[in-house]
Amino acid sequence: MEHTGTDIDLLTGNYHRKELTMTAGQANMYALSFIVPILLLYIPAYILVWPEQFTLFQLKSLFANYKAWILFSPAILLVVFVFGAIVHEMLHGFTWAIFCKNGTKSIRYGVYWHLLTPYCHCKEVLPIRAYMLGGIMPGFVMGFLPALAGLLAGNLLLFLFGLFFSMAASGDLLVLWMLRHQKKEDLVQDHPEKIGCYVYVKN
Repeated sequence: MEHTGTDIDLLTGNYHRKELTMTAGQANMYALSFIVPILLLYIPAYILVWPEQFTLFQLKSLFANYKAWILFSPAILLVVFVFGAIVHEMLHGFTWAIFCKNGTKSIRYGVYWHLLTPYCHCKEVLPIRAYMLGGIMPGFVMGFLPALAGLLAGNLLLFLFGLFFSMAASGDLLVLWMLRHQKKEDLVQDHPEKIGCYVYVKN
C-alpha cells in the first residue's frame, strides 16, 4: 500500500504539511454538535417503531423486571464505560494497523490521566480513507450497529448501549468533520499530543 510508512522523507517535495487540531475544551464544545443530532435521530426513531414500550404499564413492568439492575446501575455503567472505552480504542488501533507498514507496532495505546481518557495513536502516515475508516470504526461497530439491532428487535437495552457508544464516538466524528474538505489523495498522520491530525497535501 502506498504512503503507509513513517518515513517523512517520502513526502519531501511532493507534499506540504498542515495541522488540523483543537484543544480539549474546543473538542468538548464541538462534540455537542454531534451528540444532539444523534439523540434527535435515535430516540424518536425507537419511540415511533415501538410506542407500546412506553405506556405507563410497560414502564412499570420494565422497572419491576430490572429493579436490581437499576439499583446497581451506577456501578454497571462504570464497568460498561471502562471496558467500552478500551474496546473503542482497540478498534481504532486494529483498523489502522491493517494499513500500516509495521502493523500493530505502529499503534500506541495510553491514557490521558488528567482527563481519565484512554487513547490510541497511529504513528504512521496513512491514506485519508484508511485513516477515516479507523476513525469511524468504533462508532459503527459499538454504536450504530447495536442501536440498529436494538431498534429492529425492540430490545431497549441493546438500543441504549448503541446510543451511548454512538455519542461516545462524537469526538471521532469531530475529527472526521475536520477532514471533510480534504482530497482523496491527501495523507494523514495522527497527532501524537493534540486532538486532531497532520494532513499532507500534494503541492
